[in-house]
Amino acid sequence: MTIEFASSARSTVGLEWEVMLADPATGDLVGRAPELLTALEAQSAPERHTVTGELLTNTIEVTSGIGTTVADAVADIGAAIDAVRRATDPAGIELLSAGSHPFAQWFHQRVTDKTRYRKLIERTQWWGRNMMIWGIHVHIGVEDRAKVLPIVGALTSYLPHLQALAASSPYWAGERTGYASNRALVFQQLPTAGLPWALESWTEFERYVDDMTRTGVMSDASEIRWDIRPAPRWGTIEVRACDGMSTLAELASVAALTQSLVEFFSRELDEGRALPMLPPWFHRENKWRAARYGLDADVIVDRAGSQVPVREHLDAVVDDLMPIARDLRCADELAGVHSIVSEGASYERQLAAAHHADGDLRAVVHHLIDEFRNGPAAPLPD
Repeated sequence: MTIEFASSARSTVGLEWEVMLADPATGDLVGRAPELLTALEAQSAPERHTVTGELLTNTIEVTSGIGTTVADAVADIGAAIDAVRRATDPAGIELLSAGSHPFAQWFHQRVTDKTRYRKLIERTQWWGRNMMIWGIHVHIGVEDRAKVLPIVGALTSYLPHLQALAASSPYWAGERTGYASNRALVFQQLPTAGLPWALESWTEFERYVDDMTRTGVMSDASEIRWDIRPAPRWGTIEVRACDGMSTLAELASVAALTQSLVEFFSRELDEGRALPMLPPWFHRENKWRAARYGLDADVIVDRAGSQVPVREHLDAVVDDLMPIARDLRCADELAGVHSIVSEGASYERQLAAAHHADGDLRAVVHHLIDEFRNGPAAPLPD
């Protein structure tokens, strides 16, 4: 099987953001996307951004155009959200984003009426119906497909860092899970989801896709749901491990870290240097630790098994990448990673909001609604 990899400018950026629709009074999800999408999709047709539906009718996804810089892509996302608000505000619908909704129940949600979604639910059954999860996807352009799998392999070592920064699903169906990112462990229950296989070349990737399609596991490469995957149609590497970001500024910071890492690895390959790889069992452990402990996780950083607090390692990585970020014109956005590390990720703010409301999860939803509209508030006092 031959899989073409589209032409894409190096280290360009594309963003996708899944957004929940909620009742402003109760905070519960509302399945009203179908009544909004016809007009929103038509309005976005001439724009750089797009507005589309998703698996559940309580969700709208906004997508950027191809950004030369993170700021370009983020501006597209901001314009898309403004367009959505022009429809949702008069309709009495609020917007929020996180990896999960604090108290909504799966059996109250409706699946969007599309064949591919119906097929997914028919195959995956209970797990598919439980996919009340929201995430972001970050696409980074790669100019040579020979680089794609080596970069995927190296970038996998940094998925726990990205996952910890974005962790925003500490509650599930009204319960505190004890996990910073419960979404990470729910999503990997789907076929072809989870960590990527350790493939070293494009030929191996083509062989994998051929095996999976011949045996009926999937129809084509677009049904690969790895935490990080090649996206042949767009000519990008797509990072899918992150929970839905609660604010646009934090989305920009995660995008800048992803872009800077990909460019760093691309430069290493240009210099003829092999990229560092961890054993797959360390990747698996790191993913679980980031899901469980978020920014309080200790991550395994080399083949010898050395362990470093992820906050400490993130600060060091950001400092190391800053010259590249300046080249890419995303230094300000990358510096925002330091703010998340020091001030806390969304899961920490949600837990604090619940604590100050004596456990009332409606207060957590209203906190998320406010953050999505206005950005992160000052940390609540203990």
